[in-house]
Amino acid sequence: MTHIKIPQDRIGVLIGPDGNTKKTIEEMSESELRVDSESGMIEIIPGEDPVKSMRAADVVHAIARGFNPEKVFEMFDDEMMIFDFIDISQNTGSQKEMKRLKGRIIGKDGKARITIENLTGVKVSVYGKTVSMIGYPEQIQIARAAFEMLIKGVDHGSVFSFLDKKRPEIQHLEAGFR
Repeated sequence: MTHIKIPQDRIGVLIGPDGNTKKTIEEMSESELRVDSESGMIEIIPGEDPVKSMRAADVVHAIARGFNPEKVFEMFDDEMMIFDFIDISQNTGSQKEMKRLKGRIIGKDGKARITIENLTGVKVSVYGKTVSMIGYPEQIQIARAAFEMLIKGVDHGSVFSFLDKKRPEIQHLEAGFR
C-alpha cells in the first residue's frame, strides 16, 4: 500500500470529470485509489501486478505536480518512461527568488520550457516549488542538467547550446526506444 499527499487544487484533476481520470488510473494499474479530499491523501491499494501499482504511484505524483492526466497515461504503455522532479525551493530562500527562478525555467511566453521539451523529448511541468519531467532516463538526465544550469544562473543561450550539442545523443536514444 502506498500513500501520497497531493495539493488540494490537484484533487479534482486526479479524480476527473465524473471520476473518469481516477477510474482510468485504477483500470490501467489494476489498483484501487482511495482519495481523502479533506487531507489530500491518496492511498493506492495494489492489485495483482505490483509493477502496475508502482506505475500508478508515478502517475498520481505526476498529476499532483501539475501534469495533464492525458500526458501522463502513456507512462502505463511504456515501462521505460519515468517521472522525476527538481525541488526549486532548495535553491532559494524567498518567494521573490522562487518566482525569479521559475521565470527563468519557463522563459518569456513559455519559450525556455518549450525549447527544453523540444530539444530533449521530455514533457515538463512547472508547478508550485518544482519542475517535473516525464521521459526516458537519459533524456531526463540531460533535461535535469539544463534546468540545473538555469537555476544556477547560466544564460539561456548557453543552456540551449548545451542541449544542441546533446541533440545527436538524444536522437540516438529516441531511436532506440521506438
